[in-house]
Order: sequence, then structure tokens, then C-alpha cells
Amino acid sequence: MSDDRPTRQELYDRIRGSSKDQVILEEMIRLGFYPKDGSLPDDPIAEIQRLGDLHGQLRKLRRDHADLHNLDKLKRQAKRARMDAALQRRKETKAKRLKARQDRAAAWVVRQSTELLHIGEGVSEGLGQTEGTPRYALPNLQDGAAIAAAMDIDVGELRWLAYNRRVSKVSHYKRFSIPKKTGGERLISAPMPRLKASQHWVLRNILDKVPLHDAAHGFVTGRSIVSNAAPHVNARIVVNMDLQDFFPSISWVRVRGLFASFGYSREAATVLALLCTEAKTTAIELDGETWHVAQGERVLPQGSPASPAITNALCWQLDRRLSGLCAKLGFVYTRYADDLTFSAKSDDAYVGTLLKAVGQIVEEEGFTVHPKKTRVMRAGSRQEVTGLVVNNGLSVSRPLRRNWKAALFRLERDGPDAVEFGHGNDVFASLIGFAEFVAMVTPKVGAPMVERARAAAAAHGWKARVRSVEPSTGWKEKQAASIAARIDRTAQAHAFLSGATAQPPEGAPTGPRPTSQTESAAASTEADSSESTPHEPAKWWEFWRWFE
Repeated sequence: MSDDRPTRQELYDRIRGSSKDQVILEEMIRLGFYPKDGSLPDDPIAEIQRLGDLHGQLRKLRRDHADLHNLDKLKRQAKRARMDAALQRRKETKAKRLKARQDRAAAWVVRQSTELLHIGEGVSEGLGQTEGTPRYALPNLQDGAAIAAAMDIDVGELRWLAYNRRVSKVSHYKRFSIPKKTGGERLISAPMPRLKASQHWVLRNILDKVPLHDAAHGFVTGRSIVSNAAPHVNARIVVNMDLQDFFPSISWVRVRGLFASFGYSREAATVLALLCTEAKTTAIELDGETWHVAQGERVLPQGSPASPAITNALCWQLDRRLSGLCAKLGFVYTRYADDLTFSAKSDDAYVGTLLKAVGQIVEEEGFTVHPKKTRVMRAGSRQEVTGLVVNNGLSVSRPLRRNWKAALFRLERDGPDAVEFGHGNDVFASLIGFAEFVAMVTPKVGAPMVERARAAAAAHGWKARVRSVEPSTGWKEKQAASIAARIDRTAQAHAFLSGATAQPPEGAPTGPRPTSQTESAAASTEADSSESTPHEPAKWWEFWRWFE
């Protein structure tokens, strides 16, 4: 029982809560002196309990009365109530804002997966404008999501490929230079595998479906340097002109306008133009990292598989105007990339008028005639069009064929160690390749050459090397294989395009276009001329097929 005895403080608290008599009564009941039901005579329990309740109510009324006259306490209580209410409102507001941020973040993630939103400074103003009607039965792609779905990639990857970065650690192009025949170097920008795949898609599904002018022969299915040179056979006058800085002079704005002219919306045209253009960049080393800094605006890169087809489409108006001019002046006009060729059957053709008018038209169409590459060739001299002689029918120049015959004769007599034909590692491939080129231009002349070259190669146990490519399952594997192959071919490419060798890089694909074999052979033809005969190194266009 002693353990249940209340402490003095507890007794004081109970007395303050009721009355002394009530506490005494409760303790008497607890200790057993009074029954709980109050059955003793003259039992004061009920009265004592009633008095205790009244005393408690009275004390409460006194406290309330005192509080009502204590203004400072009332102010403190009101302030505390306001602070508690404000704290509760802040908690509710914070919870609402957090939920709103979470909802916005979730909505942003959804928008990022379905919309481009932003693709770089100065190029994003057209996003959101998705109205258009494609022409020429082109695929109906009016926004970034539709383009990404058609390319079988997600919107995030499309944004990454098309984003206009002024400074970046990542470059979508591998850049290197090749020598120009007139001196200096030409920058080649070879796209990385994923961007290259998207450019191939644009080429196959859009650019290849756009009709071109009949005067265009470069990189056109079913045409080649042979079809480009054929209209100028047996002409009395042949005029060759080149466009200066052909690809770098075409800005991304012009490319965007081209896709817009196909009926695509502003957003779709912007995305397609960004995929097919790039700005010249400078690599800078900073704190052990390489940064690629853009120099100037985006232009059409030399190395993209889509660039030649874009130039053909952009030059439709140029080809139309030059063809109309030539029809009035009695000339025939063809164009192979940036090489313009004009010919006339009469010695009295107005060459001066032609040159002046062509320069004016070319300038009005946004291009520039190269001042040092205009040649007028009359019937008394050797007339060449894209590497082929056109004086009396199409043919490969006689000095080049004589050099080939001399090399093959030394091979048959002294063996391959005594022969140098081109500067490649495989003299048999060089001899057979040149013979096949001649057979393509003039089958009657080239067929015996091919047979003889193959017979000589077989006699020495030569077998054509076929490059096998292991199937890959992802872009990383393709990128690794592509980089390894490109590094192996770069040195050969330098020599080939500068005219030092007639052999193109080993394993170069023939591609879907019939122009590829012709161009490669044309380069071999120009590169292997004799020392006594002036010749020009291979043209830049032969390089495109190695990046298709």
C-alpha cells in the first residue's frame, strides 16, 4: 500500500483541482474507511463531491475572469494563435509548392521525351511551328518527334545530334585536311556513326526523292563523269568553270530554306538543316580537356553523305538559268558538283558573252566563280571534262594508257618488284583498277586491258583481297570499326587525292551509286600520267564515296 501512497506534490495538485474535503474523501475511500457507494449513515460523500465540483468551477471562473482583465496575456495568446495559424499555412503552402514543382518536373520530363523545346542559341526560334504540306510525295514529318520516330531514335538523341553548340566537349565530326591541287588544304568533316546514320536517312528518304535538273550529273543515280562528259564530245569549244568554296558558301539558313521549299514546317526544316550542317570548329586544350569552339555560322560540311544531294537541289535554279542562257547562245551545259562545263559546236560561239553572263548568274544565285579555274579549250588542244578526253569521242588520255602499258610490260617481264604504278601497296590492284576504268569509258579498248592485267596478276599468284566486316549490334561497335578503318585509309586518301597515287584506299565501298567506280578510276587516270605530260591530281569529289 505504501507504494500507492501519493506524494505531497500530487496531493497539492489534487486539492487545487477540486477541494481539500474532496481529496480527503477520496483518500478515505482509497484507504477503506468509507465504502465507494456511500451507504454509511449521514454519508457526506455526495455533498463533498458536489462541493468539490463547485469549487473547481469557481476557480476556473476566477481564472477566466483574471485572464479577461490581463491584456498582455490576451495579446500573447492571440499572437501565439496567429503564429500557429501562420505556421500551419506555411506548411500547407510549402507542401503545395513542392507538389507543383514535382508536377512541373514530371511534365517537363514528358515534354522532353516528346518535344525538342530548345536546340541551341540562335536556331530555336522556329520550334513549335509545325504546319506544312510536303511535296514530291515526301514523308510527312512536321515536328521533331515525327522525325525521331522515322529515324528510329528517341527525341533526346535527335536533340543531341542537332543541337547547335558554340562550345562543347563532344564533336559529331572527325576533321582532317587533304591537300588541294592548287595549293593549300581542304578541310574534310567526316560525321561520326550516329550522325552519319541520320544523314543517310535524310538522303534516302528525302533528298533522293526530290527531282533535279537534267544538267546535274554529280552524285545522281544513273549518272557519272561519263554522262557529264558525253554531251561535250566533238565540240569546237569547251569551257570549264569552278565554283569557289562551294560547300562552305552554303549556310545552314539556305539549307533550312531548301527543306522549307519541300513543304516542311519551320520546326522540321530547322531540325533537318541542323542535322546536315556544322560550324567550323577549333579544338582547344584546357585543363587536360579538349573543347571544340565553333568559328562562325553553320555551313554545309565536306564529308557528309547528304551534302552533295543538298547542293544539287539548291542548284536547281542555277542549272535552269544557265541552261536557258546556253540555249540562247548556242552552248550545251552540264554540271558535276562545283564543275560547270559549257561547249559549243561552232568556232564563232560568243565565249566572252557566256563568261560574263555566267559570272553574273552565279553571283545572283549566291555563289562565286573561281577566278583561277576558268579554262577555254578549243578543238586544236586536248579537251577534258571531269578527267575524260572529249575531242573525238569519250576516252581516257593516251599518255595515261601508255604509262599503264609500260608498267604492265615491266610486270610481265621483271615481276611486281620492278614495277611502280601509283604509290599504293598493291600494284596488281592498281593496274586492274585502271584497266576497269578504261573499260567503263571505252569498253572495246578497256576489255583487253582488263583481261591482260588479270592474267598477269593470276600468273604471279595474286588474289583480290575482300574486306569482311563483322556484324555489329550497336552504334558503339560500328563506330569502333569505322574509326579503325578510316585511320587505316587516311594516309592512302591523302596520297590519292593529291595525285600521288592512282590507287584509292583499300576496301573503299563501291556504294549504291554508279558514279563511284567512275570517279575512283578517274582519279587513277589523272594520278598516273607520265612526268613529261602535264596532269592534274584527283578532284575533290572522289573523296565523297569513302564517307557514304
